[in-house]
Amino acid sequence: MLLPLVLILALPQAPAKKVDACALLSTAEIRAVLGETMTDPKPNTQPAGGLLLFQCVFGTSSRRSISVAVAGPATGGGASITPREFWRREFHSSTESNEGREAEGENRPRVIAGLGDEAYWTGNRIAGALYVLRRDTFVRISVGGIPNERERIEKSKALARAAIKRL
Repeated sequence: MLLPLVLILALPQAPAKKVDACALLSTAEIRAVLGETMTDPKPNTQPAGGLLLFQCVFGTSSRRSISVAVAGPATGGGASITPREFWRREFHSSTESNEGREAEGENRPRVIAGLGDEAYWTGNRIAGALYVLRRDTFVRISVGGIPNERERIEKSKALARAAIKRL
C-alpha cells in the first residue's frame, strides 16, 4: 500500500520535537465518527523518507481501527527533508511515480477538496489513507475495518477535520 514512506526509509536520526499523534483525536470524536469506543492508543515514532512520522494506532473490540500519523522534519545527522518537500515529491511529481503506484495496485492520488491547504486520498478498493497538508506539516489518517471505500473516505475526512484543528 502506499508507502513510498516505507520504500524510502532514511538512516536513523536524532529525534525532532516530539508530536503526540494520539492527542490529535479525542475519544468522543472517534466514537462520533466510528460509533465505537477505541482501545488504548499505541504511539510510535519512526524515520521515513527523511522525515519523522509520529504515529498513533487506535483499535476497537471489532475489526475497526484508526491510524494517525503526523510528519515532522528529522533532525540531526543524515538526509532530512521538510514535510512540505516530501509532499511536493509525493503528490506533485512526475507521471513515473504514478505509474509505479499503478504497478503496485494503487490508484493515482485523488484530490479531496476542503481540507487543510491540500488533501489527497491514496489507495485502492481494499485500503487507503487520507493525507492532509496544513502549514508546514501533514497528517495521514487511515481507517481500517470498513470495506466500502466511499465510507472510509468520509470517515477519514471527518477525523481529519478534527485532527488538523490541533496541529
